[in-house]
Amino acid sequence: MYRFFADRSQIEDGLVHITGEDVQHIRNVLRMRPGETVLISCQDEWEYTCEVVSLSEKEVVCRILDAQLPGKELPSRIFLFQCLPKGDKMETVVQKAVELGAYSVIPVSSRRCIMKLDGKRAAQKVVRWNKIAESAAKQSKRLIIPEVHDIMTFGEALEFSRSLDVRLMPYEMEGGMEKTRSFLSGIRPGQSVGVLIGPEGGFDEREAEDARKSGFTTITLGKRILRTETAGMTMLSILMYLLERD
Repeated sequence: MYRFFADRSQIEDGLVHITGEDVQHIRNVLRMRPGETVLISCQDEWEYTCEVVSLSEKEVVCRILDAQLPGKELPSRIFLFQCLPKGDKMETVVQKAVELGAYSVIPVSSRRCIMKLDGKRAAQKVVRWNKIAESAAKQSKRLIIPEVHDIMTFGEALEFSRSLDVRLMPYEMEGGMEKTRSFLSGIRPGQSVGVLIGPEGGFDEREAEDARKSGFTTITLGKRILRTETAGMTMLSILMYLLERD
């Protein structure tokens, strides 16, 4: 069954009014007709089984048949702070982060980032990344669309992270897997978690120290050096395994 997302404001008197790009997708690509059923999610983890009532060029109206709270989201909100990788790797990072349960992705510009984005180009990239997040959310049957934030400086990212319960940073200069195991096993469902991933060139020592002072715990992911797009996926996979509901 196909899944779409709507704001709470689009639900009225038991009807969901789907607007925007999804209208053309439903009408012209899926060629759906009245009487067919779809799933609607509203960013609040509720899932609605709906029947298509009518279709026009501007909106698709669906009647709610059933509402359920399936508990598909992780019990912890995980924020992936990803320093900008080169090329189009950020698109893969966003897609896989959404599939693995991340609540939000924060692109970060650090000292050793090869990719430099600002102004109009940065804004266009963020729009593109959010579309990828929405597509990945639909494919993986997420109940929310994780937000990809505007690009932050390293300092802005550290400040943004201060409200999170747990903050961790895989760091190639850190050693001791026992510390990693102990730290990760102490994370509890319900705690918000920030994961800070460096760029291709890694963090410089000043950034690592600033992160520690801001509350980040540096950990190792083993004796092998992981690519930036691999490190984040590794951390999210571990956290998904540790926090996933039965």
